[in-house]
Amino acid sequence: MTETLHIVGGGMAGSEAAWQAANAGIQVVIHEMRPKVKTFAHQTGNLAEMVCSNSFRSDDDEANAVGLLHWEMRAANGLIINTADKHALPAGSALAVDRDPFAETVTATLLAHPNISVNYEEITELPDDGHWIIATGPLTSSALGEAIAMETGADALAFFDAIAPIVYADSINTDITWLQSRYDKGDTEENRKAYLNCPMTKDQYEAFIDALLDAEKTEFHEGETAGYFDGCLPIEVMAERGRETLRFGPMKPVGLTNAHKPDDKPYAVVQLRRDNVLGTLLNIVGFQTKMKYGAQTKVFKMIPGLEDANFARLGGIHRNTFLNSPTLLDGQMRLKSRPNIRFSGQITGVEGYVESAAMGLLAGRYAAAEISGTALNVPPPETAVGSLVHHITGGAEAKTFQPMNVNFGLFPPADAKAGRKNRKTRYKAYTDRAKVAWQAWLDGE
Repeated sequence: MTETLHIVGGGMAGSEAAWQAANAGIQVVIHEMRPKVKTFAHQTGNLAEMVCSNSFRSDDDEANAVGLLHWEMRAANGLIINTADKHALPAGSALAVDRDPFAETVTATLLAHPNISVNYEEITELPDDGHWIIATGPLTSSALGEAIAMETGADALAFFDAIAPIVYADSINTDITWLQSRYDKGDTEENRKAYLNCPMTKDQYEAFIDALLDAEKTEFHEGETAGYFDGCLPIEVMAERGRETLRFGPMKPVGLTNAHKPDDKPYAVVQLRRDNVLGTLLNIVGFQTKMKYGAQTKVFKMIPGLEDANFARLGGIHRNTFLNSPTLLDGQMRLKSRPNIRFSGQITGVEGYVESAAMGLLAGRYAAAEISGTALNVPPPETAVGSLVHHITGGAEAKTFQPMNVNFGLFPPADAKAGRKNRKTRYKAYTDRAKVAWQAWLDGE
């Protein structure tokens, strides 16, 4: 095999694409501009660096679409999911990882592969020939973004993504907080106590909301619009939608019992989750924010238990870009105007680490098959991977296209012979069907 696959971007999608293609016998070059060219969100030059949350979300492969996606990626020997398993942290029924060792392991694994090399240079133009995958993610460089916009004849859509703050664990008041996963979820005692909970009374909650709404926020540059992805809304934007919104979102008190005051039901609860294996760092779950740094420390120290908190990282906001993929990409994720180029990951309009890696897995296999002179069918829409790629390459309405997490609404309806089933049983029908279809797709390659 003499033809080389070039992958631009070494994030979740690019790393997974490289791994899948290299294991198929293809020579791969990853073009990663970091650490020479930095971004707002990245802190290192590692491949597959996690820049926002350290969670891959639910690992339940029987009743959750994200957990099903985990299962499918494991069945396909996915690098990202298998590395996440090696560096998993207690997180109830979710899969959270120790972010730095995770990225270091992905980087070392790829660099050790005989079919993979890494070129640490920025790509600023779309190539005219060769086999390419653009997996530059939501932080695509300005130069390459402009080249993509010129080629597509339309501006890339844009939204804004926010980062949650990280707190030093030893600065938290444990006389007020307690450890418990919601509804005591988890297979082990460690997982059942994977979250640190900060309770609020009604008065404390109301004062917190007032401070949140009054806090100084980051301003947008001229010409930018605040189009957020609903799965990653800043908390102050949620609060602006209604004073009770946070109590039914990241601050919901259900499924939790205050270990210090079992009979005292909290009005709201802020949860923190371990961010590293040592447990010295905790991130505030769902607390993405665009407040200015000074305002963040003032407002977050109003949370009971965080009065004396020290922050390892404050929250922030950055601009994300993505393609109108239903218009621009074909069913094999190729740019219609330049079929030698595939796009993958968040730039295609999927949202989340897991979804990005899954699209990288698929793009890598598509490219390897094409270089090898064989055909690879699109995965069935009944599968999690198939539902995502069908959505971004034609299933979504182009006029209203927005980034999307995997969810059962993207799947063809499951047969319910016994009439309307309860949600758990209905989701089990989706996942059972998907696993059979995914394995058959893998076996047919």
